[in-house]
Amino acid sequence: MGEISCSTEPINGVLSRSSSSPPPSGYRKSCWYEEEIEENLRWCFALNSILHTGSTQYQEIALFDTKPFGKALVIDGKLQSAEVDEFVYHECLVHPPLLNHPNPKAVFIMGGGEGSTAREILKHTTVDKVVMCDIDEEVVEFCKEYLVVNTEAFNDPRLDVIINDARAELEKRKEEKFDVIVGDLADPIEGGPCYKLYTKYFYESTVKPRLSQGGIFVTQAGPAGIFSHAEVYTCIYNTLRQVFKYVVPYAAHIPSYADTWGWVMVLLHCLRVSYFFFFFWVCHCISSFPPIITGFR
Repeated sequence: MGEISCSTEPINGVLSRSSSSPPPSGYRKSCWYEEEIEENLRWCFALNSILHTGSTQYQEIALFDTKPFGKALVIDGKLQSAEVDEFVYHECLVHPPLLNHPNPKAVFIMGGGEGSTAREILKHTTVDKVVMCDIDEEVVEFCKEYLVVNTEAFNDPRLDVIINDARAELEKRKEEKFDVIVGDLADPIEGGPCYKLYTKYFYESTVKPRLSQGGIFVTQAGPAGIFSHAEVYTCIYNTLRQVFKYVVPYAAHIPSYADTWGWVMVLLHCLRVSYFFFFFWVCHCISSFPPIITGFR
């Protein structure tokens, strides 16, 4: 979970000490956001201000103005996105599948309540329908109000915002097909709210039947660093390989996450030749990581 701490520190030094009183001469008051990445390892950065904190029926939410990364959205103590580099995450999630589909028109987003995934999808002029399904209405409304970078996307008539569980919504749309389905959900922590949306059964019984001919599915897949890939990234990749023939993992570094992040794209049919060799190289590099976990069942 994330924590906020304030300290008094010397202006020309790095040593800090807790203090609730005004800083003495030669010192300054400093507030920091701190997040545990793993046991014995924490990541922190300085804050200009705390813009909002609150809680919804499902999760705690906060918006900070940070010194290195601008505005940062934090949910349940985990950094979701930061102003200066959120484009890395969302462009990597959205553009590979949409550029590899010959004519993407209908897109379904699982999660994505902050609106950034929808924003990137709506840049594609072929798209005429985007369904964004998020379970937490309060988070969606919060992001509409505070994340002004996505205002245009939320006002786009092609976007249909649905407040529901993504699994239930997809299962309800039995006769509907989508050219691209995007998984922009929290990591599949066992017992967590999103775990069942990363299982072999879900991919096989719900996602695959909702893809149109030549459809593509993509999901965020958690940390993909040389030490962190075994947390969920390898597992998601191996799970999807049990359901789909063409599975492409890829990754990019996101500074505010303090790690490399991963995505996995699956296709009902093989990639076009112009993209195949590039993704084959990416796949070859990433597949060199040992498959520690077999997958979610």
